[in-house]
Order: sequence, then structure tokens, then C-alpha cells
Amino acid sequence: MVPAKAAGKPARRARETKIAAKPASRAVAKRSSRHPNLGLAPVNMRAGFPGAAAKVRRETARLATRALEDAVEKDPTIAARYDEVGLRHLLRDAELLIERLALCLDSDNPRWLVEYAEWIAPIYRRRGVSLLDVCALADGIRQAAPADLGADERASAERSLDAATAIWKRNSRLAGDRHKRNALWKWMYRGV
Repeated sequence: MVPAKAAGKPARRARETKIAAKPASRAVAKRSSRHPNLGLAPVNMRAGFPGAAAKVRRETARLATRALEDAVEKDPTIAARYDEVGLRHLLRDAELLIERLALCLDSDNPRWLVEYAEWIAPIYRRRGVSLLDVCALADGIRQAAPADLGADERASAERSLDAATAIWKRNSRLAGDRHKRNALWKWMYRGV
């Protein structure tokens, strides 16, 4: 008969090899989670580009105004769909997006804008704002970004805006979004 200690060793080795064979993406996802209850250090907010974040914060009002103007130039129906109060709300939303973008630049981590994109969708639905209009604001922010940002800083900002835009586009397909529907599908399902 084999002693209990000797029988447990091969099982432990097999378990260790299974743990070592886990995909790298899963290990990266575990390392990037920074929940305080896990005992991990918080995200370093000076690991990215704090100088670029300061530039973006200084020019928040100009960037937000230019982003809204760019969104209205690309889609003139935005000005027709929203009254003056609605456009002011969109301007304030652009300022909030720019603040979140500055946080992303500070830490070189798109997490801050991605989480905001997930959280804010129900509020936009309640206000009657299409998530595609918010995507247009994000594109306007990308176009209005300060020209003196370096290549790495601009790449970090675009990575964050692209991640948030992907979430808004995915969520805009869900029921309740206020974007214009396909006329054929609308006609086919008119009685349903």
C-alpha cells in the first residue's frame, strides 16, 4: 500500500502544471485588477503622461466646444434633434469625457473612460440622447486634441477613446437607444 503523503505528490504536481498552463490573457487580467480588498496597490496615476493630462485639463472648455462643433458639422441633424438646453447638456458631457480622458492620460490606462462608457449609457437613454451622438462627441474630442501632444500621448488618448467608442457602438444596438432605425426593418415590424 502506498502511503498517503506519496500518493498526494503526483496529484499536486498535476495541479501545478494545470495552473502553469493557464492562458496568459487570464493572468494579465488578474494582475490588472486593483480592487483594494485584494490587497493590491492602487493604479499609479503618474505612470502615464501627467504633462499631457494637464494640457488637456487646461483646455477643457475649448476642446469641448470644438468637439461639439465638429460633431454638428459631421451630422447636422444633431442641431435639429436637440434644443439649446440639450446642446448645453452635450457640451457638459463633452467636458466630462475630456476629464475622463485626462485621467486615462495620467495613468496611461483606458480604464477610466471605458468604465465611464459602461456606466453612462442608461443615463443617456433616460435623457433621450443617442449613444451614436456621444460617439460623434468622442470623435470631435479626438480631432480637437491639442496639437502639441507627443506621438505616445496621442496614441494613449486614441486608444482610450477607441475603447469607449466601441462600447457605445455595441450598446447603441440594444433596445431603447434613440438613433434612427433602418426604414425597411421599421416597415417590416410595424405591427409587432
